[in-house]
Amino acid sequence: MVTTISVREDVKKLLEDVKGDKDWNTFLKELAEEYIAMKREKVRSKLKELLIIDDTEELRVKTWAREY
Repeated sequence: MVTTISVREDVKKLLEDVKGDKDWNTFLKELAEEYIAMKREKVRSKLKELLIIDDTEELRVKTWAREY
């Protein structure tokens, strides 16, 4: 099934410049996958800030993180 996504002309031009020779399906799928991967990495990074894994492999919350 083919669908249409409406975007402003300036957004389409930007996306066309970035997509290069790729077809829209490939480009948009890769873009979405990259975005999801970046969000996951951001969450992992934040968890590393907030949590401690000690020598016994016990997971604890850092003292200062309890304020959140």
